[in-house]
Amino acid sequence: MKKKFFVLYLIAASLAFTGIQASCKENSGIPDSKKGENKKILVTYFSHTGNTREIANQIHQSVGGDIFELQAVKKYPDDYEAVKKVAKQELKSGEKPALKTKINNIRSYDIIFIGYPIWWGTFPAPVRTFLSENNLSGKTIIPFSTHLGSGLGLSVKDITKLCPESTLLEGISIRGDDIKTAGDRISGWLKKLNITK
Repeated sequence: MKKKFFVLYLIAASLAFTGIQASCKENSGIPDSKKGENKKILVTYFSHTGNTREIANQIHQSVGGDIFELQAVKKYPDDYEAVKKVAKQELKSGEKPALKTKINNIRSYDIIFIGYPIWWGTFPAPVRTFLSENNLSGKTIIPFSTHLGSGLGLSVKDITKLCPESTLLEGISIRGDDIKTAGDRISGWLKKLNITK
């Protein structure tokens, strides 16, 4: 009896694992059937030191579309320790700082790349403002980040919370020291997502 139960357990576990794999594959890239369609692309990003801006420009050069920089009305300090302090307080309070400009035609885009540095394990507050103020339901969101050792951190999970009706594809995170040599990694990532050939 125990042996029969164990065999049934293994079969159920195998089916469950297959289901998880299939679910993940659905969000691993643009389906081949839609690859040739004319998708309108937006590359939007927040950058403090310029690293994320450089990655955003590389992506934009590869995929085309429009590019837009998120800028908070209140400028962040240049001093690293001061920025850390402000960012920590914004994360703790859930603050959504006002942005200098907004995208009026956000609904016209099909694919939205969203880039940011990792601050305290996730995206900075201006990105929270952007994701909260815009209805991205039905859109494909592709995250990218720059970091000093934390990768994408919790940012993907946090994007999912703010955009539950969006399709989130696999992101990429580039270490600050590797910005200048990240071209091949970015190209390979975009090909894997079926964004470029």
